[in-house]
Amino acid sequence: MPSSSKRVGGLLARRGALLAASCCASLCLWALPAQAQWSALPDTIAKVKPAVVIVGSYNPTTAPRFSLRGTGFVVGAGNWVVSNAHVLQAAGSADTAGQLVVQVRTGPDSFQTRAAKVLEKDVFHDLTLLQIEGPPVPALPVADSDRVKEGQELAFMGFPIGGALGFSSVTHRAMVSSITQARLPSAQSGQLNERAIRGLREGNFLIFQLDATAYPGNSGGPLFDPASGEVVGVVNMVLLKGARESALSQPSGISYAIPARHVREMMARQRP
Repeated sequence: MPSSSKRVGGLLARRGALLAASCCASLCLWALPAQAQWSALPDTIAKVKPAVVIVGSYNPTTAPRFSLRGTGFVVGAGNWVVSNAHVLQAAGSADTAGQLVVQVRTGPDSFQTRAAKVLEKDVFHDLTLLQIEGPPVPALPVADSDRVKEGQELAFMGFPIGGALGFSSVTHRAMVSSITQARLPSAQSGQLNERAIRGLREGNFLIFQLDATAYPGNSGGPLFDPASGEVVGVVNMVLLKGARESALSQPSGISYAIPARHVREMMARQRP
């Protein structure tokens, strides 16, 4: 009997070890995609950075002559820049009274100022498409944002705090915490501001809510896949804050992005 018990015990132990090894292998296989995705991020940042630009205004009679208003990124054949429409409005406002320009990267810490003109301004989705002068700039591919899912890990890049930290692009990791309506009705009419009321009348569309904090200056920056660098959204810090968070007395720290499908539609309207 003792010998038989030992054999049974040995079999059970081996089965337990095999089961544990199988579970471990399954967990490792499940974790590999996420690990590979983030391990690729440094190389992806190096690819994305040359296409991320500074949108602002230039006025030779003011100090400083250049005023940063937001972030943008190059698409298409290298002469189109996508940003937020509210960034464009700020660049052409009365307080700056300067020429709309885009600064493109020419080195690790150097930029070149390019004149820009507006090809399209989509106020409803707070997007704009600009054309810049000069030779083509490295461009980012714009992906099908309809494939983005809640819980997906992404990254975004921009120039936060209006250049107060220097004109150095900053990258943040972000999870898509929700895919939801851009504009929400309020339980009390007194909580709605003029912008929120106007937005509700104009209609609605889906946006990405991000589990990350973006700052002023990040507006217009690309939300991208950390492995491929494909753009799936455009970071927004004004339109969506005013629409979704109009009932809040203090900022939530939540960030939002406009799906890239609207960028693709805007680009398609410019092609013959």
